[in-house]
Amino acid sequence: MKRQLGLLLRGMGMGAADAVPGVSGGTIAFITGIYEELLLTVRRFGPSAIGAWRRGGGAGLVEHLNLGFLLPLLAGIAASLISVAHLVVWLMADQPLLLRGFFFGLVAASALVVGRHPADWRVWHLLPLAIGLLLAQALPALMPLIGRLGSPELVLVVGGAIAISAMLLPGVSGSFLLLTMGLYGKVMDTIREFDLGAIALFGGGCLIGLFAFSRLLCWLLVRFHTATLQLLVGFILGSLPVLWPWRELVSYQLGADGQMIPLDYRYLTPSAFTETTGDPAQLVAVVALMLAGAALVWGIGRNQGGGQSAALGGRHEDKE
Repeated sequence: MKRQLGLLLRGMGMGAADAVPGVSGGTIAFITGIYEELLLTVRRFGPSAIGAWRRGGGAGLVEHLNLGFLLPLLAGIAASLISVAHLVVWLMADQPLLLRGFFFGLVAASALVVGRHPADWRVWHLLPLAIGLLLAQALPALMPLIGRLGSPELVLVVGGAIAISAMLLPGVSGSFLLLTMGLYGKVMDTIREFDLGAIALFGGGCLIGLFAFSRLLCWLLVRFHTATLQLLVGFILGSLPVLWPWRELVSYQLGADGQMIPLDYRYLTPSAFTETTGDPAQLVAVVALMLAGAALVWGIGRNQGGGQSAALGGRHEDKE
């Protein structure tokens, strides 16, 4: 029961993070020590599950799919998304500096936790780190192209596949990619209004993304563990500008439904932010929340025995 409660709370943390543009549920999974088990569990959903059912019936299938781990985690994510959807809309509208400040500190500290060099780290591992940085910067700029696929149903499916794949990557925010695709508002409204048709389309895309991307990521981690870790660190570091509290939107476009899709920001100092926008920088409160987010990550990391060693330390391949 204690483990199930812990997984429920971790799931709620992942759901809360994924509801905030710029934050990744994968980061929460990583720093709470369940990242590798999550990937290996998702990877089991495939043809091998049929063999497990034939050999052991329902009990064999439950064990093979690791449902004792997955179900409370998914319940936490679902509960958080449903409840946090309203809170996030309010915070993004009324307290964006405080919200971004907290998650900036959380994600920055996560990069330090993930980036602790293992014994086999080499100078060439700077290359995947740089690739992660570049991809984190390039992905949002490519996302508006998804809206040009034509069919709204196809856009929802593709958007779900991309968003859930991003959720599996620490530092890559599925909700921010949805925002740049022009789908964030629609998906959040769909969740709040419980639109079953749209939820089915988006959920179908999520299943496709989970099935394909989890296998790719597991393969990379098993065969190129340290290099993949550095790639993840690059993604996390590349996401930090998106969360910088003091910024000004300088370029955007309107989606098909009239939603504003951000394209480029100008990043400011607190004083320049006040001069430019006329709004208070809330410096003390924002810095305090940055430190609170960082302290939360370090506390979790210590309890987990040190982020990456707890989450990705094993290199075994899950046999199917």
